[in-house]
Amino acid sequence: MDKFAGQKRTPQYFYPPLDPFSQQIMETRDGHRIYVEQCGHREGQPVVVLHGGPGGGCSPVMRRYFDPKKFRIILFDQRGCGRSRPTASVKDNTTWHLISDIEMIRNAFSIEKWAVFGGSWGATLSLLYAQAHPERVSHLILRGVFLMMQRELDWFYGGGAGQFWPDTWARFVEKIPQDERDDLIGAYHRRLFSGDMRSEMQFGRLWSAWENALASIYSNGHGGDPAGEYSRTFARLENHYFINKGFLDSDTHILDNMNKIANIPGYIVQGRYDMICPPQSAWAISKLWPKADLRLVRNAGHAMSEPGISSELVKIMDQI
Repeated sequence: MDKFAGQKRTPQYFYPPLDPFSQQIMETRDGHRIYVEQCGHREGQPVVVLHGGPGGGCSPVMRRYFDPKKFRIILFDQRGCGRSRPTASVKDNTTWHLISDIEMIRNAFSIEKWAVFGGSWGATLSLLYAQAHPERVSHLILRGVFLMMQRELDWFYGGGAGQFWPDTWARFVEKIPQDERDDLIGAYHRRLFSGDMRSEMQFGRLWSAWENALASIYSNGHGGDPAGEYSRTFARLENHYFINKGFLDSDTHILDNMNKIANIPGYIVQGRYDMICPPQSAWAISKLWPKADLRLVRNAGHAMSEPGISSELVKIMDQI
């Protein structure tokens, strides 16, 4: 989950804007072309940034949580989104393909070990990557934790969050027939993969607007009208991962493997009033992770740009 900010940026918490010192396309063995960029200090401490969604893509503001004199900042667009190609493709696009891509990038840049920074779905992917390759991770920095569990999907797509936002929820479900509303992920899947571009755009906007509307604690419940092609890409990829349960072997896969990262220092920044990824998941992993530092931010929701969340993330990276 996650791409939309839901509020204006708060630049007082950020480092000055950075331009990449390198941008490139990396070819995978199965036909995907991955956009990768680097900025900051060429010899600095490496940190890889994993964006949300799935399907969100990286953005320039994600560079600004890091001191450019100290960090070598690596960002990439995950398969099928942003500047990676083919756009909106779900072929050979699973969690395990993304983990393989992260390792491809690390090897291409001859990095022995790096910090991994991710929020929402990016936090999910960070945890899974660290559990698969703990020897390659120096620190984990997570925000708005999502564990790809059924209870989380039920909360956001089964009416839990909708009890707080009934007007916004009504807009999300109104185009779905009553007899399909017991499985909205499945109902949207049929429409997002219908082959009718006009319909896919329409339902992509509805899917994306629902998430956008709940990203910030300051939201008025309106998610705006996200651009059609972006919304279709974001919605298709996110829905593809959710209908396949993240391609994990069990609902508690991440929790069951927390022992593998027990020795990795970790920081968790979690909005107390996160409507997209409630704090229960952040709390759950903190109890299984001896080296975790959980920071529950009051008066904050899900968005990376919330002042309290931005401030904590910058403080953590300065501390590291």
